[in-house]
Amino acid sequence: QVHVVESGGGLVQPGGSLRLSCAASGSIYSISAMGWYRQAPGKQRELVATVISFVSTNYADSVKGRFTISRDNAKNMVYLQMNSLKPEDTAVYYCNARLRTGPSSRILDYWGQGTQVTVSS
Repeated sequence: QVHVVESGGGLVQPGGSLRLSCAASGSIYSISAMGWYRQAPGKQRELVATVISFVSTNYADSVKGRFTISRDNAKNMVYLQMNSLKPEDTAVYYCNARLRTGPSSRILDYWGQGTQVTVSS
């Protein structure tokens, strides 16, 4: 069984910063990618940022230059540093871990429960 747990959401004023953390634990053989997605009310879930293998990162255009994703491979953790936050960044942020639970198992996606980020004055 695999668990993915996010933390670090909250209320912040426009222009402020937040740091999200995510930990994957349980029966993990290998992790091929970890990332962050978000879903605003009435909208589809969208990619925010991912880190593939150990160093390859990918960002949504809307967050480039403001958000930074990083990964601690030893701890199976991923972080999202969010700076210069805007009201349009308001959403539930979900952590994703793409991993194998065994050497011959399929690669599957595991999701956290989500953490609310609200940017408002």
